[in-house]
Amino acid sequence: QVQLVESGGGLVQPGGSLRLSCAASGSIISINVMGWYCQAPGKERELVATITSGGSTNYVDSVKGRFTISRDNAKNTVFLQMNSLKPEDTAVYYCYAPTVTPTLVEYDYWGQGTQVTVYS
Repeated sequence: QVQLVESGGGLVQPGGSLRLSCAASGSIISINVMGWYCQAPGKERELVATITSGGSTNYVDSVKGRFTISRDNAKNTVFLQMNSLKPEDTAVYYCYAPTVTPTLVEYDYWGQGTQVTVYS
């Protein structure tokens, strides 16, 4: 079993910053890609950013230049530095980590979600 525990959400004014963290623990053989998704009220969950174990990153256009994804492979932890936040960034943010377990099968795991609210 694998658990993803997120932290770092909160309330911030436009232009502010937040840093999200997500730590994976449990029966982990490897995690190639780790990522962040967000879901705003009434909308579907959508990709924000991903990062491979080698450090290659991918961002949705709306956050390019404002958000930075990074990871600590040794600690199976992924971070999302969110700068210049806008009200439209308000959403629940979920960590995502497809994980190879000791059975050598890859399973999808999600964090519990952390609320980010950007208000004027």
